[in-house]
Amino acid sequence: MKDQERPLMQVLEDYKAAVFARDVDGLLALYDDEVRVFDRWGAWSYRGAAAWRAVVAAWFESHRSDHLLVEFSDPQVRAVSDIAVINVFVVYRGLSAEGLELRSMTLALWRVAGLWKIVLEHTSAPLDHETLKVIRSRPREAA
Repeated sequence: MKDQERPLMQVLEDYKAAVFARDVDGLLALYDDEVRVFDRWGAWSYRGAAAWRAVVAAWFESHRSDHLLVEFSDPQVRAVSDIAVINVFVVYRGLSAEGLELRSMTLALWRVAGLWKIVLEHTSAPLDHETLKVIRSRPREAA
């Protein structure tokens, strides 16, 4: 890992820790006030940290008795001066108190930041064109 990538990888680690702790303020501290989030759930997109805060708070509240885990894999980093883009595969898992996986979602996450704040997040998943259903996990050969 290049030295310039370390602070960017720390953003991913801080993201994981905030989700695990269900720390709304900690997670939102990673975002710029003017963030634009394209997410798979709810609305087409969210504009601004206040709109995204409401979604994050509702997400955490819906998992009060669960463990929320985030796994990142295959990060691709491009950084120049104070602008960076991270393209990374993300799996979100909600585990019940009994350790059962409740749901998982795989997505690509893009972050562009002047001060290493997230200013754009885009969630997507491939679609099976025959069934029109979302493909929820990567095949082993694509990993």
